[in-house]
Order: sequence, then structure tokens, then C-alpha cells
Amino acid sequence: MSEDWKSQLSIPEKDTRPQTEDVTKTKGNSFEDFYLSRELLMGIFEAGYEKPSPIQEDSIPVALAGRDILARAKNGTGKTASFIIPTLQKIKTKSNKIQALLLLPTRELALQTSQVVKTLGKHLKIQCMVSTGGTPLSDDIVRLEEAVHVLVGTPGRILDLASRKIADLSECSIFVMDEADKMLSQEFKTLIEQILSFLPAKHQSLLFSATFPLSIQEFIARNLKNPYEINLMDELTLRGITNYYAYLEEQQKLHCLHTLFSKLQINQSIIFCNSAKRVELLAKKITELGYSCFYSHARMPQEERNKVFHEFRQGKVRNLVCSDLLTRGIDIQAVNVVVNFDFPKTAETYLHRIGRSGRFGHLGLAIDFVTWNDRANLFRVEKELGIEIPKIPSDISEELYVAANSNNVPRPFPIQNMPKGNTNGFANYKGQPQLQAPQPQQQQQQGAQVSPQQQYQQPTAFAQPQQQQHFYPNQQPGNVAYGYPPQQGYPPQQQQQYPPQQQFQNGGPQ
Repeated sequence: MSEDWKSQLSIPEKDTRPQTEDVTKTKGNSFEDFYLSRELLMGIFEAGYEKPSPIQEDSIPVALAGRDILARAKNGTGKTASFIIPTLQKIKTKSNKIQALLLLPTRELALQTSQVVKTLGKHLKIQCMVSTGGTPLSDDIVRLEEAVHVLVGTPGRILDLASRKIADLSECSIFVMDEADKMLSQEFKTLIEQILSFLPAKHQSLLFSATFPLSIQEFIARNLKNPYEINLMDELTLRGITNYYAYLEEQQKLHCLHTLFSKLQINQSIIFCNSAKRVELLAKKITELGYSCFYSHARMPQEERNKVFHEFRQGKVRNLVCSDLLTRGIDIQAVNVVVNFDFPKTAETYLHRIGRSGRFGHLGLAIDFVTWNDRANLFRVEKELGIEIPKIPSDISEELYVAANSNNVPRPFPIQNMPKGNTNGFANYKGQPQLQAPQPQQQQQQGAQVSPQQQYQQPTAFAQPQQQQHFYPNQQPGNVAYGYPPQQGYPPQQQQQYPPQQQFQNGGPQ
């Protein structure tokens, strides 16, 4: 194949961060070895993909051959592209029928997956639509009157569209389930069985997940035809992620988190809580401390969740507090620190949470806050994952989680630059809600000396959420780059209320 066409591509700067064997231990294949169309290859290279990861090497050729696939691979190793690339290659644009159905367990993951479809297929004439709950059904009806080749969505909404005969799945030859273990849990299993009844008898099924419990074997035997099994999970742990725990009391957690913010070099972080109420309360406290912070949980209106999710992906805020809503599949390359403010109850949830950092084999850091009541859960997680989580040291080496050049961290395409798709959920996206900034007199009363740079990044006070209305801290427009300055000294500390600790002793704050 001539190399001239490559010189015309707008290829992003090479990601020079070190990677683990989870993505580097390949057979040496390139994407061109898969005999993909040139238009698809253009989208792949312009998205920053250099060479296929192990899961992509194993699954793409088999999927292109038409076989069913049951693939198990670690979080952040390229599973999404493993099914999107062969799907895009097999779509016939001459037909206006739905030819591929991609099912995801959460609305955020569905939105993210549709964005990857559009990014990789930007040079193709393939129309992709995302449909999830929480959005008007009338919008989907209007959109489906036009050509749709790839339908991405959550099970409830897809079943609704199919049963009302709004979405015609009679010629849908490709069926994909990401996070298949979650999709085949009791919560979704019945819906999936009903959706399959609308698909043609002869269709290709691609199931991807990090874990496959024995409970789904019956479904696999009944619905997959001689599936090609791929298992790249020789161990459950993620090699590139360093885990520490801090043993402390409940009332010390905020103090400890404040200390981490002042000591760590955070590019972006995700902080997990176990309930929606605690998510909002913690986000309020973090913002009062002077750190930029958004929050997201399942009880928020879908439009607000979309806003927060896409603003965070674009790097307009440093920290995100959330529930387990974002534990599965969310791929934000700039996240290098995950904090379990509330320790999870299961090893599966723990694995998915810490997998939000260290994406695609890169380095990441996970800090677990453990109280007396969390001891049993900590021991269970260590036993099931076969690991021993050490106590947090007084100083954490930046080599464990900080990229040498954060400007090279891949960033998703801005929404406004995405190829035309009339995607449901994007149409009303107008950015993060704005709040009134605090007055300089208020900052001076707190005894903080604010430099021009700090004033630029200083968030507003977090307003108390009111009924059916959510407020988020303000961030100055235009701050969209991931190349944040180091966290040390940012923002000015309010020492009278929350003095930063000098060190950790015995794994917890004093």
C-alpha cells in the first residue's frame, strides 16, 4: 500500500508515556495487516492509534471473518476498538438499515462508545446514533426516520424502540455487548433475551468483558455459535496501577483527601463514594477547599450527567466525584489518580474503579480510604485479587503515576469537532452551568494571597443543591487542555480550617 496518503493525515503528537506488557506484548502486527479500508485506517491513525494491542490483534481478524467472539481482557487495554473497528469495516453504506447494535450498561459508556465510533469512522459515510434512557423518545423517532447504520444504546431504551417497531433490527447482522458480565446480570438479562428476538437468526455476536462469571455460561451456550474464546486475563490485577491504603476514621477522610491534593501531582482524578448523597456532600466540601470539582451520580437528570461527563473528558475540570455510575469502561486518558473515598464492597467493583486510571497500559495511582468498618471488605478484595495493598507512605514517587510530558496525553475530540451524526444527547449540550465567582474581598478575608494564575483556576463556591436543580463549580472558559500545572501550591490553602498534613504515619492522618 502506498504510504503517500499517510503524509496527508492530521496525526496527533505521539504518546510517549511508558506502558506495561498488557498492551505492549504484541505479535508485531499493524492495523494495515488486517486489510481494512483506507478510509477506516485514516480514522484509526488520526485518532492517535499507532499499532494494535494484544486484544485487538487477537479479536479483529476473527471478527472480520464473521465468527462469534467471547473475549476477556483487562480494563484499559483497547477492548472498545476491538469491536468497533471490525464493525465499521463490515458496514455496507448502500443500505440504510441498522446493521450493527452495540449495547452498553450505562448511559455514559454508550455516549463514549458512540463518540469512538464517530472518531474512527470520521472518513466513512457511516451514520451512528446513540439512544439511552433519560432522553425524549420523540427525538429518537425523528432520528430513526433517517439512515442509521450503527445503533448504540442501553438495553431498556433499545428494547422500547424495537418493541414499538421504531427501530428495525431485522437486518442487524452484528450484535455487540461490552461489559458483558454486567449486561448479563439479573438487572439486564431478561431485556437482552427480548432484544435478541428482534435480531435475525443469523447474526454475529461479540461479547467483551474483564470478567465472565459462571452464571452467564447458559446464555453463551444458547445464543453464541461456536464462539472463539480469547482470554488475556492471566491475573486480575492491573500492572500499571500502584495501590495504597490509608487507615483512618470517618471524620478524617476529608482532611486526608485535602493532604493528597496538596502533595500529589494530579492531572485529573476520579473520587468514588458509595451513595449519591455522599457524592454531592463531598463535592461541596472539595469546592469549598478551593479545588475545581464536578460531581455525577445516577439520580441527576440525564442532561446534567451528559454535561458533566463531556466537560470532564475535555479536561475543563481537574477532579470528579461520582458513584459507581462511572466504574465501567469510562476511558479518560488524563486520569492518573483514583481515590476510593468510600471503600467498595466487592472485588469486582474495586477492580473496575481503579481501572479508571492507568488507561491503555499507562501508569496510575489508586488510594483507598479504609475505616474500621471496611476491614472485612479490604481483606476480601486482597484475597480475591491475590494482592496485598500496602499502607500509604509519607512520600509517593511521581514516577509511579505522573507522565513525563502531560501535553502528549491523548484528549478526546471536542464535541463541536465531531463528524455530523445528529446524536441524541449531544444536541442540547451547552457546557457546564455557570455560577457567580467569589469576590476578591471574600478571598482576602480568608487570608489567601491569590496570584493571577490561581485566580484563573480558582473555582467558585459550591452552591447547595436544590430540589430538581443541580449546581456545579464554575471554571473559566477556555481551560480545556490536560496540561495542568503541578498540584503543589494550587490552589491557595485555607490553613485555619484544613491545615495540610506534613506526612502520613501508620497509614493514616494524625
